[in-house]
Amino acid sequence: MKRSSGILLPISSLPSAYGIGTFGKAAYKFADFLKASGQKYWQVLPLGPTSYGDSPYQSFSTFAGNPYFIDLEMLIEEKLLTKKEVEAENWGTNPRYVDYGQIYSSRFKILEKAKERGYKAALGEISHFKKNNPWVENYALFMSIKKHFGQLSWQEWPEEDIRLHKPEAVEKYRKLLEKDIEFFIYIQYLFFKQWTRLKKYINDLGIEIIGDLPIYVALDSCDVWAEPEFFSLDEENYPVEVAGVPPDYFSEDGQLWGNPCYNWKALKKDGYRWWIRRIEGAAKLYDVLRIDHFRGFDEYWAVPAGQKTAKKGKWKKGPGMDLVGLLSEKFPNIEFIAEDLGEPSPTVVELLHDSKWPGMKVLEFAFDSGEPNNYQPHTYDKNCVCYTGTHDNATVMEWYQEANKKDKEYASKYLGISKSEGFNWGMIRGGMSSVATLFVAQMQDFLGLGKYNRINVPGTESGNWQWRLIEDEITDDLAEKIYKMSVMYDRTKKKETPKKPAKTKAKK
Repeated sequence: MKRSSGILLPISSLPSAYGIGTFGKAAYKFADFLKASGQKYWQVLPLGPTSYGDSPYQSFSTFAGNPYFIDLEMLIEEKLLTKKEVEAENWGTNPRYVDYGQIYSSRFKILEKAKERGYKAALGEISHFKKNNPWVENYALFMSIKKHFGQLSWQEWPEEDIRLHKPEAVEKYRKLLEKDIEFFIYIQYLFFKQWTRLKKYINDLGIEIIGDLPIYVALDSCDVWAEPEFFSLDEENYPVEVAGVPPDYFSEDGQLWGNPCYNWKALKKDGYRWWIRRIEGAAKLYDVLRIDHFRGFDEYWAVPAGQKTAKKGKWKKGPGMDLVGLLSEKFPNIEFIAEDLGEPSPTVVELLHDSKWPGMKVLEFAFDSGEPNNYQPHTYDKNCVCYTGTHDNATVMEWYQEANKKDKEYASKYLGISKSEGFNWGMIRGGMSSVATLFVAQMQDFLGLGKYNRINVPGTESGNWQWRLIEDEITDDLAEKIYKMSVMYDRTKKKETPKKPAKTKAKK
């Protein structure tokens, strides 16, 4: 990874006429904006199908794509839908925020129409898609059974044999739900067809995609249902231990995530092939992988299932370099980023050093105590990624609006920010000018947006993952301003200006 910079913007946050960002025109326009801004990376959030709460970190599959991101205008152009049909649905009324309730009730109804018209004509391509993505048939079966049982979690399915993934029951439901299975395979085919086209366009511009890979998968996922032996489950496939983090300064109860912990012993015995398949799947989506909660590879907080808080968990050893080294060896063409935020233990520091993966630095954490700390740029080494803030943080201007006077003064003095510059641009300059190999800022920070414009507030169950970009906020002037700063701090090359032809003297 060379010295460079990028912008964090989820696909869901792109503008569109149909309620949520997609792989359509706005995505191509944003890629052009990144190119004009001199940016090397576009960081997105996980692209998987979302469940209750709409979090991309709680997906029904670690391999599948989110049907919400399929662009409907492209389907209209392909004569799979009509504009009248799409516009007849309610997609929400506020262009700034996603209305997931409306999206859920409208999107699948519209995609069913596309499947009715396009499935037979695409059978050859779908067959090829299934061959290259063997996970898709199990996923489509899983989603079809969920639909059959009224969207219940697989842990609550009323028939024990299919809940336990018994072969006879699996075969029974494959035959019973054949049409639904076709539908869920078809929308994955559409997702990857559109994403592959968009990703090629982005890569051809010299831009790479950074994707988030949550270290854990959701309990209510095809991954756990289909391969329970790799997770901490009992004989009836109910969780024994679930993931979280212990109590700390920010939360006296800790955080209880509820994801099943891994059965690392079984995974190791299998040669970590499940993880290898997982990274292979992610490599079809992204160029760089940010491993969320990297600490879990070193040690993880395991909470007995059924607990109401994370207080009664305990630390257990993870796979360490046994897995991390294997992933680096198996995937030499993929860059990894380790999300190592929080108070690092000596063993996590050692694992990060041994992995040679860059860790993360968040500028908002550098000034919230008024004291020196290792998030301040003068403490960085080159092998790190500097962020103004991540999707879990306030925007820079919200941080500034809510910080106490002492912290604001300290940050402004440390970064040398003047009133005319604007605090958000001073913070961006602080990251751009640091020695960190890569610098990334949220799109909201370049726009100087404050409260009510953040992506997620950790620990809350509603109102998240909704923020969207407004189309006219992407301007040539903003691109030029970002580009000039990127050139100044050697994060992009200066554009070559065409030389004027030399003047020749006219012969007498």
